[in-house]
Amino acid sequence: MLKVELMSYTPNAEKLVASAARLCYSSCSIGETREKLTDEKVSKFVNMLAQVGHESPIEHVSFTFGIEGISRALLAQLTRHRIASYSVQSQRYVKERQFEYVIPPEIESLSEAKTEFLSAMKKAQESYDKLTEILTDKHKKDFISAGMDEKQALGQAEKKAIEDARFVLPNACETKIICTFNARSLLNFFSLRCCARAQWEIRELAKEMLRLVSNVAPNIFRNAGPTCVRGACKEGKMSCKKPDEVRREFEKIKENLK
Repeated sequence: MLKVELMSYTPNAEKLVASAARLCYSSCSIGETREKLTDEKVSKFVNMLAQVGHESPIEHVSFTFGIEGISRALLAQLTRHRIASYSVQSQRYVKERQFEYVIPPEIESLSEAKTEFLSAMKKAQESYDKLTEILTDKHKKDFISAGMDEKQALGQAEKKAIEDARFVLPNACETKIICTFNARSLLNFFSLRCCARAQWEIRELAKEMLRLVSNVAPNIFRNAGPTCVRGACKEGKMSCKKPDEVRREFEKIKENLK
């Protein structure tokens, strides 16, 4: 099950953004610029930035998420967003003794499809375990022949074995990740991944991430979401043709904060 935690974020994020933006147009010192910013002025300044499209100041703030219960299929999509930092649970160093997996809703809803899916997961685990066993035995003998003691050889052999055994694990395999985005990168992420055309799993993740950051920096993310929440859809012929429905969905997200 998807679990998203906002682990850390830049303190006083919106005041920092407003300070950076105001500095561009002020002859005052940085300290004076910051001191003159009341909460009301911060809100107005950040909203003005969004309206005029001056986004570089929001790069000064960042948000770090702890994400669990996602598939390797989602991970492949997420890491295409290159202006971010990622730390992922390694299948090279962590043995999948009984891997958890994500079941797509369409498969979950069809008993025949779910039965086939669960069978595939079971076979993948069995193949992984068998390959790990075969490769561990082979590597252990090689390490012992090279002069390593049996206990150390076993430990090193298993680590080397799972390096190759992981190749049979499916895209459905669950993983965990900690990632950090600056706010400008997040806005781009939300524009693409909150869209109704985005793949279902990463869309659910994006919506939850948006909900979390909107709680702590509401002005920065006031207009965040797919492009249709701010105006015309940019998907052209590929549009979902349901902009009003999508807008209502994101209005509801913003209304239900905290």
